[in-house]
Amino acid sequence: MNNKHLAKAEPGPKTSKPNAAVDRPRPASGTGEWAEENVNIQTGCNRDCNYCYAKCMAVRFHRATPESWADQVVDEAKVNKHYGKSKGRVMFPSTHDISADNIHHCLRVMDGLLRAGNDILVVSKPDLACIKSICGRFKNYKRQILFRFTIGSADDSILTKWEPNASSFGERLKCLKHAYALGYGTSVSCEPMLDAQVGKVIKAVSPFVTDSIWLGRANRLRQTIAINCPGDESVKALANQLLAEQTDDWILALYNNFKNNPIIRFKDSIKKVVGLMRPTIKGLDI
Repeated sequence: MNNKHLAKAEPGPKTSKPNAAVDRPRPASGTGEWAEENVNIQTGCNRDCNYCYAKCMAVRFHRATPESWADQVVDEAKVNKHYGKSKGRVMFPSTHDISADNIHHCLRVMDGLLRAGNDILVVSKPDLACIKSICGRFKNYKRQILFRFTIGSADDSILTKWEPNASSFGERLKCLKHAYALGYGTSVSCEPMLDAQVGKVIKAVSPFVTDSIWLGRANRLRQTIAINCPGDESVKALANQLLAEQTDDWILALYNNFKNNPIIRFKDSIKKVVGLMRPTIKGLDI
């Protein structure tokens, strides 16, 4: 669905009921904007991105430490699980990535999900070797797979600061081109946008996107890096710079610049600033 179908939010009727806000359904956010269900097979992620919300939650609730998060541990029970047919699209993965270290496990899980008839949203900061493995293995399931590659900047120096163990912009672009050339559904997530030059990403990836390009703000950034990178003043300074760039006025200008582009979609962090409808149903991907 294009953005032109996303109407401005209308204020609800006035009420004197003290808990009216509690009774309203909450807008879908995070992974819930894209898929009804998530599947993950490990604790930790070797990408070790500084802004990672999954890492933040794991550290906060003592499932990992800032140092141990990068030492990913695969849950064999989840790998060997018999996956049935879900009601809606399944996002895989959402709290870790697909890498050379876990690709064989990921292929096994994807095989089970696809054979059960599920549509899968494959989200990754991709390595070309892994994407070639997925595309080669599941060419008979193309209609059930939509790739969504995370690309928050076209500047490798920026990517390296935020995502120290992830692939370069050039490699991610190669992955997108490879999947596109083989006839897979392709999309891009610029969430979080890691600098003020997201237009460079959009220009580079647009010819190879069949579905959508999502733009999203850095959420809870100061709180997240305080947990993920305690005492790291360089990351703190980087976060302060990013937040200073991504003001509400900047978001409004960004929206006005791209609102008529049919493949651009806006995450909840932008919808609530510009007044777009915020769906309460999970997995609509609009």
